[in-house]
Amino acid sequence: MQDTRSSALMKRSRKVFPGGVNSPVRSFLSVGGDPIVFEKGLGKHLTSVDGRVFIDFCGSWGPLILGYSQPAVVAAVVHQASKALTFGAPCEAELILAEKLQEWTPGLEMLRFVSSGTEATMSAIRVARAATGRAKFIKFEGCYHGHADCLLVKAGSGLATLGAPSSAGVPAKMTEDTLVASYNSKADVQAFFDKFPNEIAAIIIEPMAANMGLVLPAPGYLQFLRDICTQHKALLIFDEVMTGCRIAKGGAAEAFGVQPDLWTLGKIVGGGLPAAAYGGTAAAMSHVSPLGKAYQAGTLSGNPMAMVAGYQTLLEIEKSNVFENLEALGKTLDRIVAERLGTKIKQGQLCYVRKASFFCFFFGTGTLPTNFTEVAKCDMAQFSKTYAQWLQDGIYMGPSGYEVGFLSNCHEEVDLIHLVDSVLRSC
Repeated sequence: MQDTRSSALMKRSRKVFPGGVNSPVRSFLSVGGDPIVFEKGLGKHLTSVDGRVFIDFCGSWGPLILGYSQPAVVAAVVHQASKALTFGAPCEAELILAEKLQEWTPGLEMLRFVSSGTEATMSAIRVARAATGRAKFIKFEGCYHGHADCLLVKAGSGLATLGAPSSAGVPAKMTEDTLVASYNSKADVQAFFDKFPNEIAAIIIEPMAANMGLVLPAPGYLQFLRDICTQHKALLIFDEVMTGCRIAKGGAAEAFGVQPDLWTLGKIVGGGLPAAAYGGTAAAMSHVSPLGKAYQAGTLSGNPMAMVAGYQTLLEIEKSNVFENLEALGKTLDRIVAERLGTKIKQGQLCYVRKASFFCFFFGTGTLPTNFTEVAKCDMAQFSKTYAQWLQDGIYMGPSGYEVGFLSNCHEEVDLIHLVDSVLRSC
């Protein structure tokens, strides 16, 4: 593979950016080699600065459910750009997108736009604390909710423990109210409520974990969280930055039949531009300034460029029956995996999981992981080998065994065959 210009650009980038990248997930440290530098995306394809064309299953980490450069979305952005890039004041575009999100998500009575998922999650936790007058909250090991200080915590020794920072630069005092449980563990959550019955403001969870590979909630688990929050007058927060507007119109609440008190939304909400949102019941959101005393602000919140991109994306999803198309495509992927990788799956060399347009391969195990501890035991060296094969075969995925693949409305059966056959060659 000749990635001469890409490598040269990364060499320059390492003199300017930490590790040469503007987000650590873009680094190839876990898979080896240099990141690929891209210059163009169209439909299902990405083109590198060296002219190599890849079938893309990363989709800018999820937002590009319609593929790259979808014509209607591009036209909407270009039209808005001719009027104004930003206002820093109310605009009609933010209202139109918000009303569409409310239409898609029953229970989203009031919301606030921000510019990133991190802003959304830290703001949702602030709202929960303001609404309950409590400080502590429960999160789950392996669930990523952005890089706010209180969220950069993982459990110690695989047990539910009081939070300890997992990032340098985070004082211990910033995480002392963060309680970390094992994903899918009822016992951990119950133990925290038993120990702090009147101190827990909220539970925040990726209702379908997609930052430790793809780990699904056990049957009844989300309902258990709903019930225990109701019992203890705590708020349930669904972090749907990844799943919102992707697994169903109403996101995980619709897909799993469980209603949270607060949501965080992102990625698809901005149609590929920087945008996110948090919201939920009017009772909870009434605590947000200027109605209440929970302060949150953002100069570019509700940016018109992102608002029109997000709105047009949702319109195109509706017009093109995207959810039905992606489910059919997902079932085709299921069949291809069973046909071509079935023997290796039976031998315990790998396993595969899909939900809606999310999919993931775990190597070195024949059993689907149910929490982060089990994911961490998978064969990441084999993932790196498979990743190298994907690149060689012109397939682009997120460069980590802790990430997931995304189907877009542009993918076809031939692309799925190519993806799976590449896995087979690597094993």
